[in-house]
Amino acid sequence: MNEIIRAMKTRRSIRSYRDEQISEEQLSAILEAGVYAASGRGQQASMLVAVQDPVVIELMRKLNARVMGKDTDPFYGAPTVVVVFADSERITYIEDGSLVIGNMMLAAHSVGVDSCWIHRAKETFESEEGKALKQRWGIPESYVGIGNCILGYRAGELPKAPERKPGRIIRI
Repeated sequence: MNEIIRAMKTRRSIRSYRDEQISEEQLSAILEAGVYAASGRGQQASMLVAVQDPVVIELMRKLNARVMGKDTDPFYGAPTVVVVFADSERITYIEDGSLVIGNMMLAAHSVGVDSCWIHRAKETFESEEGKALKQRWGIPESYVGIGNCILGYRAGELPKAPERKPGRIIRI
């Protein structure tokens, strides 16, 4: 089986992480895969912020949990969070940012790192605290949060893939 297709079929979203940071080499490969994602008209109108500072991750955790109305850890203890932003002035900004996250999750799997897409980046970075982080990071105002890609090493077994629902492909 083709290596890329195998990665697509074997990657899983992980929701429990060990307290062990991924390597710089792994992170660089994952981020590079993200910036090579397809984008509308080749505009490359996304920005990635890789966060490994536990203090900043804790702040982002609280902001993200607040959107849910809870006080849980939406990042599941992952030691790295990559926030993906995209330029809302581009018509394909949601798709562009989504492709970045998809590329990063597949790349993570290929280099032995586990991942999961975490929502609520848009709402997190619309808050006053989130806007302050964006400003500190130099993210332009027109860029909105698309999602968070959490990265780390899973605590526990790899979840089994659910059966694929039939009838989802129509050929004409």
